[in-house]
Formats: sequence, structure tokens, C-alpha cells
Amino acid sequence: MNIEPLENILRINLKVKPHEKVLLFTDLIKDEEKLSEHEKRRRKALKDIALKVREIGENYCKLIYFEYPATGSHGIEPPKELWSLAFGKKIIDKLNDKGLFNKLILKKISKRELFEVKRVIRQHKADAVNAVIALSNFSTSHTNFRDLLTKCCGTRYASMPLFDPSMLDGAMKADWKEVHKRSEEIKKFLDRVKKIRIQTPNGTNITFKKGNRKVHVDSGILTRKGSFGNLPAGEVFLAPIENTAEGTLVVEWAPTRKLESPLIMSVKKGKVASIEGTEPYKEELEKKLNEREENKNIAELGIGTNDKASKPDNILESEKILGTVHIALGDNSSFGGKVRTPFHQDFIFFEPTVFGLTDKNEEIKILEKGILLI
Repeated sequence: MNIEPLENILRINLKVKPHEKVLLFTDLIKDEEKLSEHEKRRRKALKDIALKVREIGENYCKLIYFEYPATGSHGIEPPKELWSLAFGKKIIDKLNDKGLFNKLILKKISKRELFEVKRVIRQHKADAVNAVIALSNFSTSHTNFRDLLTKCCGTRYASMPLFDPSMLDGAMKADWKEVHKRSEEIKKFLDRVKKIRIQTPNGTNITFKKGNRKVHVDSGILTRKGSFGNLPAGEVFLAPIENTAEGTLVVEWAPTRKLESPLIMSVKKGKVASIEGTEPYKEELEKKLNEREENKNIAELGIGTNDKASKPDNILESEKILGTVHIALGDNSSFGGKVRTPFHQDFIFFEPTVFGLTDKNEEIKILEKGILLI
């Protein structure tokens, strides 16, 4: 195992200090999960990596380690025990007493109640951890847990769902300063545009409004208070304006494998209206989308900026591949959108051509068949 990138998580990406409290966690395979042998090996290796980070981290900071049974889906809130370790028991007890904690877990909380949650957390934010290394298989990126930690407590947060050992010799060896520079250049162009159109050779053709939505950079540098991003990093992303996406998405990759045949998603008024195709993944995806109407939301556009990323069969890395785009469904409440739901799933698209339209009707071509033009 190449441990240098693991040391760099603490030394460079998060730049932890000896006095800081750092929470490291991973999730464990549940008996009811149906996994291929390859996936079982990867999931077991994920725990081994977490234990190695634990060993390294004890020399850098005050490290807290926790394991819990996998939630089964990206975007589901982690268990109460992890909340207590992250925020401090006092905060969670107060939220429980006010009848707010369970609503947070279920993502069924009103704006007024969320305001009260934030007030309670900010009163006792000194109890929270300084940094998080989230090595769970299922992502906590788009959760209230992550959002409140970073925005109310100033916790620095490295999210590493679906992590694969091979990334230690690939995408995790990126020059993070170069990734940051490249990402910022793309952000400058996206900041100027109000509408975006994406086309790919396989038939994807979709447009949506961006308006004044904030453009975010995930470049692996997580040293500022409240910083949040993936590791491996390397993307520029935003939340399209709800109900504006129109077109077709031709999906050739599931999160961890290439599909036997493409799935064609019809997008109308910002949501997936239908899915066509014979690939078995269709049934699994339709079941998830039909659980809640919000799951059908076109939630995110991201552009990959990591020149060391190359794995197409793992969405954590594939969405970072330089010159790709990814489009996500479901929750976007934590990065500027209005949809809150316990589901967020990204899909990768290769060789995209990306156009932006400014408020002066000036067309800017950002990518052409996967080649960065800026």
C-alpha cells in the first residue's frame, strides 16, 4: 500500500495540527448487501485503508475512529453515534429534547426548524471536531451531517466514498496546486454564464439554466475553516436551477461498472421523466427514483479537472477525470440548490462538448469532445 497519499491527507489536504480533533470513520458491509466478489474485496480494503489512516493519524493529531453498518445508499444520514462524536453529545441531546434530531435524520425538517438547529449548534460549536476524514463506502457529502459540520462549526471535511486502493497510485498522486489552478480557471468562465448546454457523441443533449447559482471548486485543498471536498479531488460543480433542465441523458456507466447497454433518460422540467433500455440497472434506478419525486431532480453539473484520474468504473474517481462531465440526480441542498432528499447519484459522461451562454447572449465553448478550451 502506497501510504504517502494517506499521509498527505493529514499533512497537505487537511493540514491538521497536533492539538486538533479529527474524526475518521468508515462503514461496514451489512449481511443483506448483495455484492460481487470484486466489490467485497474493495469494501474490505476500504476498512484496511481506514485503519492505516488511523495508525498514521495518531502521530499527527487527536484522532477519533468510528465504524458503523453501511446505510445502503449515498446521501442517507449517518447514525446518531457518529453525530455525537462529531458535534459533541451536548448538541445532540439538546436537538433530541427539542424534537429536532429525528427530523434532521429523515431530512423532513422545515426551514424554521433548521434555523433553530443551526442556532443550537453554533452555541456549542467549540465541542465539534476540527476535521473529518469520511472513508465510508456510502457518501455523506450531501447530508445534513456534513452541511452543518462545515457551515456551522467550520469543520474541514474530506469525503472519500467508494474509495479504491488503486487510487493511491493514480488520482491521489495529483499535484493539488495544479488541480486548484485549473479548476479556478474553469470557474471563472462558468461564473459568467447563465445557461449551459451539454452534448456528447453517444447522444446526450441537455440544457439548463444556471442563473446566478454559485460555482464550487473541489481541488483537494481543504485547509480553510469549513472547507469541504472529495479525495481524490478535481472538479468544478454547481446546482442547475430547478425545473429548467430539458433534453436527453445517455448513460453508459453505473457508479461502479460499465452498463451492458446504455440507458436513455428523458429529462423534462428539471426531472427524469422516463428511462428506456434493457440494462438490468434500469430496474434498480427506477425503484430509487420512484421512492420520492425529489430523487428525479437534475441536481448537479460537474466538470472533471484531475489529470491523474483515469478509472471509469468508480464514480468517486471517474467524475474527476480531466475533460469529463458528470450529472447528478437527487439532493443539491448542500451546494446551492433547493432540493433536499436522502439520495444523490452521479453519472459520468465522456467526450462532452460544453457551451455556456452569458446574459449578453455571448456563447462560450468550455469543452469540445473532452478537450478543455480555456
